[in-house]
Amino acid sequence: MIDLSTNYLGLTLKNPLVPSASPLSRDLDTALRLEDAGAGALVMYSLFEEELRREDAMLDRFLLHAGQGHSEAEAGFLPGQSEFQSGLERYLAHLRQLKERLEIPVVASLNGVTPSGWVELGRELERAGADALELNIYYIAADARHDGASVEARYIELLTELRRVVSLPIIMKLSPFFSSLPHFVNQLETAGANGVALFNRFYQPDIDLDMLCIVDQLQLSTPEEALLRIRWLSILHGRTPLTLAATGGVHSHEEAMKLLLVGADVVHLASCLLQHGPSRLTQILRGMEHWMTEREYDSVAQLKGSMSQKNLSSPTAMARASYLRVLDSFTSRPGVWS
Repeated sequence: MIDLSTNYLGLTLKNPLVPSASPLSRDLDTALRLEDAGAGALVMYSLFEEELRREDAMLDRFLLHAGQGHSEAEAGFLPGQSEFQSGLERYLAHLRQLKERLEIPVVASLNGVTPSGWVELGRELERAGADALELNIYYIAADARHDGASVEARYIELLTELRRVVSLPIIMKLSPFFSSLPHFVNQLETAGANGVALFNRFYQPDIDLDMLCIVDQLQLSTPEEALLRIRWLSILHGRTPLTLAATGGVHSHEEAMKLLLVGADVVHLASCLLQHGPSRLTQILRGMEHWMTEREYDSVAQLKGSMSQKNLSSPTAMARASYLRVLDSFTSRPGVWS
C-alpha cells in the first residue's frame, strides 16, 4: 500500500492534492464531492475586503434612501440592518458549515486591501474555525516611485501585524515577480509565515480591437505553467523549513509528480477541476499511484525533493549547461523557411 500522506502547514494530509481557492468551494455539495474524490484538504474561495466594503456601502445607501419620504410610516416599515446577512457573515457561516460536514482540513483564503481589514478579517476567520489561513495578496507594483524593497515591506508588515492577532498557520500566496525569491521567503519565515504557495496567477487584461476598450478575460491555466513552479520549488526545497505549495498548471498526474519530485509538499488544483469536475482529482490520484508503483516508490516522503536543486552535484553549472543545450537544440520544421 503506497503512503501518499504529506505535511501541510503542520497538518497531516492523506495525500498532497488540495483544491485551491475557486468557485467550487462555494457549494457544499461540490465540496463534499471533492472530498469523496480524494482531496487531502480544501482551500475556500477568497474573501475580498473590497466586496465587503462595497456591499456595506450599498446597504447604507438603501436604508438611507428608503427612509426618505416615509416619516409618517409605522416604525416597522423599514427592515432593520440586523435582518440582512453581510458578505462576511455568509462566508463565516459557510466556513462553519464546511468544517461541520467535511473531515478534511479547511483553509480560509483572504484578500484584503487595508491593514485593519487584513487583521480584523483574519481574526474572524480564525474564530470561525479555519484550520489555516491563506493570504492571497493580489498586488501589482505599477507605481514607479515604489522600489522592490518597499513592495516586499508591504508583505512583511502585513504578515507581522496579522501574526500578532492570529495563531493559526499562515501560508503566503506569492506572485513570481520578486527579484530574489529565496531571500524574500526567508524574510517571510522570520515574520511568522508557515508556508508559501507558488505562484499566484494575475489575470491579464486584453484589448477589444473593435470597441477599443479593455476587457477582462478569465484564462484557465495550462500544463506548461507548471514549469515555472518546478524551477522555483526546486531552488527552495531544503533551503527553508516552510511548507511549499505548488499552485498553477496541474492538469494530470504528470505535473503533480514533477512538482513533488522537486520538493512540493502539496499540489493545488483549480483549472482542471473547473474544466472536468471533481472526478479529475480521482484520476490524478490513480495516475500518481500507478506511476509510483511502477517505479517502486513506497511513499510520497520517499520521493519528495529527490530532484530538487539541492540534490544536484553542481546545480549552477547544470542549470547553465541545460540553458545552452535548449537554445542549441531548436530546429524549425521542414519547409518553414522555404
